Amino acid sequence: MTENTEKPVSKLEIDRPNDFKFRVAYDVYSRAWDENGSDGARLKLNELILSLSKSEGDYSGFYAQIHEYRRDLASFKSGRARIETQRKRDWQKTDARDRRNSRHR
Repeated sequence: MTENTEKPVSKLEIDRPNDFKFRVAYDVYSRAWDENGSDGARLKLNELILSLSKSEGDYSGFYAQIHEYRRDLASFKSGRARIETQRKRDWQKTDARDRRNSRHR
């Protein structure tokens, strides 16, 4: 009787202290690794970070391919946020009116 014993997929430990872009990419890989439990996803993540570490791929390709394995995408929002401002005099008028109304309630 033969048993199919495969080695569990292990997380790669690649460190480049002087390469900031790679360190950020490795952090993204590490988070995606921790969030995904399947061996297939982890194998693909290992392939992606290995190809990036061997300079076979570019960073935009890496992020495009790792996109489907990430769950922390809600933390990033591109685009500009609209900030509404108010003139000081307008604010003073509304503040005085609100205070006056609250005194007489």
